[in-house]
Amino acid sequence: MKPKVKFLPVIIFLLITVLIWTAAACRRGDKQSSGPRTYKVAVIPKGTTHEFWKAVHAGAVKAGQELGVEIFWKGPQKEDDRAQQITVVEDFISRRVDGIVLAPLDDRALMRPVDEAMREGIPVVIMDSNLQGDNYISFVATDNYQGGVLAARRLAEVLGGKGKIFLIRYLEGSASTTFREQGFLETITRDYPGIEFLVKDQFAGTTTESAYQLTENLLSRYPQVEGIFAPNESSTFGALRALQHFGLAGKVKLVGFDSSVKLIQALENNEIQGLALQDPMKMGYLAVKVLLDHIQGRPVEKRIDTGVTMATPENMNRPEIRSLLEPDFARYVR
Repeated sequence: MKPKVKFLPVIIFLLITVLIWTAAACRRGDKQSSGPRTYKVAVIPKGTTHEFWKAVHAGAVKAGQELGVEIFWKGPQKEDDRAQQITVVEDFISRRVDGIVLAPLDDRALMRPVDEAMREGIPVVIMDSNLQGDNYISFVATDNYQGGVLAARRLAEVLGGKGKIFLIRYLEGSASTTFREQGFLETITRDYPGIEFLVKDQFAGTTTESAYQLTENLLSRYPQVEGIFAPNESSTFGALRALQHFGLAGKVKLVGFDSSVKLIQALENNEIQGLALQDPMKMGYLAVKVLLDHIQGRPVEKRIDTGVTMATPENMNRPEIRSLLEPDFARYVR
């Protein structure tokens, strides 16, 4: 009997250890069965100040709420800060997020960090603006070339097919606006021989102020101008301010891109004759959804077009146009 008494503490210790391991395994099992995994997705815009990006943010947040995805929203303040956007991408790679949605502000400079993310097993969906090459999961964006075509047709319409115009460009390396500019330029050149370009190679830069200064200088240099196309929100507003400053708003025809409170007001007042509208909430939503589909093993399309529509003073109060002019993003972001 003495040997059995000698080993009794060892047996009790082993029993207690087994019970502890069993309880821990049960807790792990309960945790795993409590619900689906929450994926962590970084959404990186070109910038964070324009109304367009607030709507993209809202779409991403909406997708996150509906699909069980935790959204991390971070981007450079200025849309020409390539180095900062690259740093943001690299930071999220080091944090091992489950995926990245990126609107590259330069179609070449962001290739290397995207390649790095893909090598690390972090899938990347590109949105809004093209990235050279095809080392990404999907591209979710407006058909920007078609947006430029619509803008060209609208400006030609309000000019009666003839006149002298400015094509104000945005920023070198910005693929989305480059395609808009190309669509506009090629359509005018091919289809409207009565329209003459006074300017077609000047860049407005990334802010309203720089666009205002450029347009002001051009108006002083070319007072005979009759129409202007600007390819994004800040360049459109800068051009509008310059026209207002010279008392030319509504007289010189202006067609722009995207929407804001002040641009809507100018459209109502016929100071702007057309705004090519994207669907930024849809873009942000679909980009997150497509990324999650890929992560969970579902097939995704390589290119997804989120649509483009021309708003005019005549059609702006139609419900389908108004919803694009004023997307309801306040429900999701401040």
